Amino acid sequence: MEVDRAQVLAYRIAAQGLDHASGSARVGQLAVLDLGVQDSSADSVKLALAARLPDLPPDDLAAGDDVDDGLSLAWTHRGAPHLHRTADLPSMAAANWPRNDADAAARLGWQRARLAEAGVAGRDAFDESAAAVHDVVAEQMLDGNGGYTAMTKGAVSTAVTAKVSPGLSPYCRPCGCHHISEQLLRLTALPGGVRLEPVPAPLLLAPLPDWPWPPAEPAGTDTLISTYLRLLGPATPADAAGFLGTSRGELTASWPEGVVEVRVDGRKTWLPVDSADALRDAEPSRVVRLLPPSDPLLQGRDRDLLVPDRAHQKALWRALQSPGALLVNGEITGTWRAKLAGKRRLDLEVRPFSSLAPADRAKIDEQAQRVAAVRGVAEAGVRYGHA
Repeated sequence: MEVDRAQVLAYRIAAQGLDHASGSARVGQLAVLDLGVQDSSADSVKLALAARLPDLPPDDLAAGDDVDDGLSLAWTHRGAPHLHRTADLPSMAAANWPRNDADAAARLGWQRARLAEAGVAGRDAFDESAAAVHDVVAEQMLDGNGGYTAMTKGAVSTAVTAKVSPGLSPYCRPCGCHHISEQLLRLTALPGGVRLEPVPAPLLLAPLPDWPWPPAEPAGTDTLISTYLRLLGPATPADAAGFLGTSRGELTASWPEGVVEVRVDGRKTWLPVDSADALRDAEPSRVVRLLPPSDPLLQGRDRDLLVPDRAHQKALWRALQSPGALLVNGEITGTWRAKLAGKRRLDLEVRPFSSLAPADRAKIDEQAQRVAAVRGVAEAGVRYGHA
């Protein structure tokens, strides 16, 4: 099967529900929650959901509550916070659990060097840290009467550090003390039974009820890869490995069956067999959307396909404080930022990569009003700048 990038973009927009064709009116039914929606900035999750719903998402996306089938925030892929269906969290934890020492080291990124210096095996570090988190939940979060006490990330880090071996708590110069590495804590918090409270600040951690313990051996990683390919494919093993935060070599061992090779402008990629017809039949979308930073559509690791121009890539994906993305008629065509002007108005600066048709500007105005509504502001204004 051979397709071009326009066909791939059309497929992804439809697969992620940005065209509203699925008719999903409940947050819990959105396809993007099969993978999770990254929480990267103020209201980023709600903006991503709003782009895929005919109506605005509910104000209450409280973790653990029975809202739209139950939704929770947790550190999952790459240790980044994502919104998931609460019922999916056990399988998400198992699918992201490292299969061996090399996989564990790859997921720790640059912090793997500290483990090597301490002579600690990767899987042992994950096991020990998850067990410490689980003990902190039992000893300091749960009250035995069905209630719990949320703890700040700093308090959890301090409590976990006191329980792990010295090799897992190296000296940190910026903090001036020994503590467990940030990435190891993030990657073992969910396996240990901890979620994130949906409050802007401070960052609070809370227990998950009836959490299975001990953490299962890796399970369902192939299904998770298939989900990535379905929502952000066709893609390569390196793309999927980048999303999950591991190496291509380790991910290949969990490569799913039931995928078909697809050539995208000559590049070899893969897609689930049961998505092939949808790719073949995908038609260019005429929608206009204001996508937040780290929106699911921007999560693919093949950025050259999504935004071919390198200058435009630099404008969209920044090391700090990335802007949102302007989606117009099947292409990322610019960036946008928003700033409050008083209590009742939100000012958006849109920077298109090329000229926009008047009809598209009118749709951008409509989308700006949705952004304002998500942020609880009465009105929005749009001005245009240069990319």
